[in-house]
Amino acid sequence: MSFKFEKLIIWQESMRYGETIFLLSNKLPESEKFNLISQIQRAADSIALNIAEGSILQSKLEFKRFLGYSIRSIAEVVTCLYKAKYRNYIDETEFQTVYEFSYKLMNSIISFRNKVE
Repeated sequence: MSFKFEKLIIWQESMRYGETIFLLSNKLPESEKFNLISQIQRAADSIALNIAEGSILQSKLEFKRFLGYSIRSIAEVVTCLYKAKYRNYIDETEFQTVYEFSYKLMNSIISFRNKVE
């Protein structure tokens, strides 16, 4: 027995992405706890949350809308990553690794969304 969303690769990858962001954000200074850390963690977690919520008892149009929210949350995470890099909290290698993960996940969700009819 499982929920529909658990079988979706985009949900599985977004769960992995959220944990990656969580671990990375825990390296940021305590002074960012209520600002950048909170923002990036909430944005990263909302990706999988929106995929799950949109897949249950929603019309296909509504599901596509929730997938759009997930895509926008990735853009929010990437912006937070830039902030962390500009503030010298993460180095270029860490940034690039997560940036590439972000880009691949975004394209996977867009591709999936385009196939939902």
